Amino acid sequence: MAKRTFSSFEIFLIFLLVITTGITVALLSLLFITSGTIENHTGFPSTQGPPATQSPPATQGSAAPQNSTPSRGPTTTQASPTPSTPEPTLFQNFSGYHIGVGRADCTGQVSDINLMGYAKTGQYARGILTRLYSRAFIMAEPDGSNRIVFVSIDIGMVSQRLRLEVLSRLQNKYGSLYRRDNVILSGTHTHSGPAGYFQYTTFVIASEGFSNRTFEYMVTGIVESIEIAHKNMKPGKIFINKGTVDGAQINRSPTSYLWNPQSERARYSSNTDKEMVLLKMVDLNGEELGLISWFAIHPVSMKNTNHLVNSDNVGYASYLFEQEKNKGYLPGEGPYVAAFASSNLGDVSPNVLGPQCTNTGESCDNANSSCPIGGPSMCVAMGPGQDMFESTQIIGRIIYDKAKELYESASQEVTGPLASAHQWVNMTDVTVWLNSTHTVKTCKPALGYSFAAGTIDGFGTVSFTQGMTEGDSFWDTLRDQVLGKPSEEIKECHKPKPVLLQTGELLNPHPWHPDIVDVQIVTLGFLAITAIPGEFTTMSGRRLRQAVREEFEAYGMLNMTVVISGLCNVYTHYITTYEEYQAQRYEAASTIYGPHTLSAYIQLFRVLAKAIATDTVANLSSGPKPPFFEELMSPLIPNIVDRAPEGTTFGDVLLPANTIYRVTHQTFLTVEKYEATSATWQIMHNDASWETRFYWHKGSLGLSNATIQWHIPDTAQPGTYRIKYFGHSRKQDLLKPAVLLSFESTPSVFEVQVTWFKKERNQQVL
Repeated sequence: MAKRTFSSFEIFLIFLLVITTGITVALLSLLFITSGTIENHTGFPSTQGPPATQSPPATQGSAAPQNSTPSRGPTTTQASPTPSTPEPTLFQNFSGYHIGVGRADCTGQVSDINLMGYAKTGQYARGILTRLYSRAFIMAEPDGSNRIVFVSIDIGMVSQRLRLEVLSRLQNKYGSLYRRDNVILSGTHTHSGPAGYFQYTTFVIASEGFSNRTFEYMVTGIVESIEIAHKNMKPGKIFINKGTVDGAQINRSPTSYLWNPQSERARYSSNTDKEMVLLKMVDLNGEELGLISWFAIHPVSMKNTNHLVNSDNVGYASYLFEQEKNKGYLPGEGPYVAAFASSNLGDVSPNVLGPQCTNTGESCDNANSSCPIGGPSMCVAMGPGQDMFESTQIIGRIIYDKAKELYESASQEVTGPLASAHQWVNMTDVTVWLNSTHTVKTCKPALGYSFAAGTIDGFGTVSFTQGMTEGDSFWDTLRDQVLGKPSEEIKECHKPKPVLLQTGELLNPHPWHPDIVDVQIVTLGFLAITAIPGEFTTMSGRRLRQAVREEFEAYGMLNMTVVISGLCNVYTHYITTYEEYQAQRYEAASTIYGPHTLSAYIQLFRVLAKAIATDTVANLSSGPKPPFFEELMSPLIPNIVDRAPEGTTFGDVLLPANTIYRVTHQTFLTVEKYEATSATWQIMHNDASWETRFYWHKGSLGLSNATIQWHIPDTAQPGTYRIKYFGHSRKQDLLKPAVLLSFESTPSVFEVQVTWFKKERNQQVL
């Protein structure tokens, strides 16, 4: 082998990596917090927003325990013998289901925290584009005997710690009404939500610590959305529709897809799943309640250069649908709830112009996603818009338009009983039957070299490319010195993946990846929702749907519609097919339980489907309960005392509004409009509105400022407007704990006038 040489830049990066790794390992061992002590719920900048000026109108795996023992369970562990919240009186003499919908804010921190998804160092939250919501849907049989809960959450993924805490609080409030088997928590997979809510070390490192503040915001928001849905339950009907979505997605690993058998690929017209499945919910009077849509797309229209918290393309689809149905309400308000949930999106990108070399413009759609000049770091997939904001809107509107079409034409009613099945499984030790005589096993978790390469939606580290089936002696030596050598067993089990990080053998300060994983199915008549604890690729999803459907049919449940619901309950990275695994692109390198992971899941979900079809769910073992770790690493991003520059005070206006703004086509709008008849200020938009952007600029020595933008649309009415800012500053006196002090700022008012003589793009800056 030729001698390896490094550029000066690479040597510098290697030096930084060694130093950073050493510091990280030390911090992981030394810096802990007590998770039972929840921080003050106010964040800086405030994520709760200002008070409204005026309200708008009205199993198969083994049960081996984790090596690291948790000190106790979630914060609330004791179940109430009876629900502490009165059960709504349910009218029983009707055909259909009891339906409840609810939405609650779960935004969390919008500053001083990493964004979760790209795992890019330095991609910290510095403001907000849209708020994040938890959207809950409860369906119960007419007599209330069986019910299911589906929750779609605007976060990167559901962590195991998050689910355990939510279930514990539901148990404390409702007794056995809402349980691990009938509650599904699913993340939309936005890459622009806060990190910091995980307990396994790999994700804690990516988050740069555990944030009690954001964790509490998320748990509280999820539970509140379920509580709202519970209180709002009423008799209604559910209709289902399906349709093809064109122009919104591409396969970002098409060369991996081609490893699947040609005979299998020939059954499908595309290398992505284009079908959207939609549920329409109405009460018995025809009043619209909400919708759930499943469609396979990565919410990565917002790039890894973004620093604004937002819900990306699927969140924009929810925003459009809810704004349409909740006329007269601000975003995030109103009774109608629209969830656009994740599916088998593992190899699916919304950046439909495909991968291009940013320095030459040529295509880099090859097996290594690499450019002739500059390598993988130059290979980036492009969205359809002029920038990531426009791309997000374009893709989100395509999804919204198809959902609206399917919603309006939905006529097939969903009928039949409700059922649910769940098991915890040790995914590191599943025996998979390939046929009646041959078995294979899953592996302890490990990440391959191409994991570090990233994807065309967000490249990773220098010196790594997708498709690596051999390791590198330099990185192997560095890993061995810092983390220890991976065992021969784990290297052999994961072949042809070259093991970069043997996470299943790294146990300090806590296990680096989960051993115990949730598998779950709920059925609503002829609809089966499979809760997937990770990201299935296109063909993986197709195989699972077919296998589950066949299992139902084998036991008398015919013509089942099987939905893949992604990023549910616990996060385990990706799940490729066995054939795609051989290519070792990013998705395969991130399939942490080895080449037979998909086969193991198919086997496990078949068990659940059979149990539901044969009414033997009660005979299923619950499996080994996952851990809930007590002490986790505190955030590495410091919170410092805020100071106003000399001669100024908090809330001072840095750049006043102009006296007149002209509204033209293609532009945007402000937040409050003066109503002369009532002598009040009417809130037109808030920080959940797509038209507003809030940037927080963190300076040195506690000095910072905020920029608020309202982009004025052509629908704005002429009149007097103003922008208001509500913020918090951190103060700490000697030997006293830090406190957050609120303040507000209102600049001068300005006029909006309408003209049709020319087109301009205007924005108002505070």
